[in-house]
Amino acid sequence: MIRINLLPHREEKRRERRQQFYAVASLITVLAGLIWFLGFSLINGTINAQESQNAFLKAQIAEIGKEIDEIKRLSEQTDSLLSRKRIIESLQANRTETVHLFNELARQVPEGVYIKTLKQSGQKINLLGYAQTNSRVSTLMRNLEASPLLEKPDLVEIKAVTVNNRRLSEFNLNILIRRQTSEDAVKPKVAAVPEKGKQP
Repeated sequence: MIRINLLPHREEKRRERRQQFYAVASLITVLAGLIWFLGFSLINGTINAQESQNAFLKAQIAEIGKEIDEIKRLSEQTDSLLSRKRIIESLQANRTETVHLFNELARQVPEGVYIKTLKQSGQKINLLGYAQTNSRVSTLMRNLEASPLLEKPDLVEIKAVTVNNRRLSEFNLNILIRRQTSEDAVKPKVAAVPEKGKQP
């Protein structure tokens, strides 16, 4: 009977399987390391890109903040300049106010009325004077009410007095002057025609 020794053959098979196992294990380890490296590189690259984008956005936000501060500063300067411009326009419009006031009073004061004193406080003007009759004071007030420059005449007091042996009416009245704007200053003015009283 022939006997075949299979031990070396089995041992050889085991050795081959062991080598295959080590080769597959090594290949799996290398592939796992490669996958980890690629994943790490990808994640790290994404993080770096995000950090770069965040840094860019922070720089842009800081730049926009500076521009906003500059806009606020320019806005404040603009408001200041507009305020000065309005003041200058107001002064420009009212610089000839006194001349217009005296001209208007000369037009609106009827015959028989004499202005003794004139005081101005802001828009308010106080007139003290004499009139030949009470009706002349009424005519003066109507003329002042119709004036384009003056308004709201208010009679404070009227009383009979004797001046140089003449019996007159002494009156005290307040009126308001209309403040002109720069637009009003360039508009043509239409003066009211004063009402002339009758001679006593």
